[in-house]
Amino acid sequence: MITIYHNPRCRKSREGLQLLEASGKAHEVRLYQKDPLSKKELQLIVKALGVPAETLVRKNEAVWKSDYKGKELTEDDILTAMQENPSLIERPVVSDGKRAVIGRPGEKITEFLGNN
Repeated sequence: MITIYHNPRCRKSREGLQLLEASGKAHEVRLYQKDPLSKKELQLIVKALGVPAETLVRKNEAVWKSDYKGKELTEDDILTAMQENPSLIERPVVSDGKRAVIGRPGEKITEFLGNN
């Protein structure tokens, strides 16, 4: 099952969901700001992305700038920051449980779906 980690207030996330819906592939929508991700779920997403946790962080968010920017953070620190502050999670993320992609730009979702 494909999951999109979605924020309906975000234009790019809405575009990603439209691409997923247009594909006709079975999927579920996880509104991660209303239903926050556990640290374990975040670890699995980062692993599926194949990138450091920091890649998944929205660094322009005020909470990142005020609480985390410029500090030496471990992977665990970054995962905790995203768990405690879901607004820090880049969006949209689309995952099949083994692979994942950050859907910016939307073409990345199209490529992901083509290989799924």
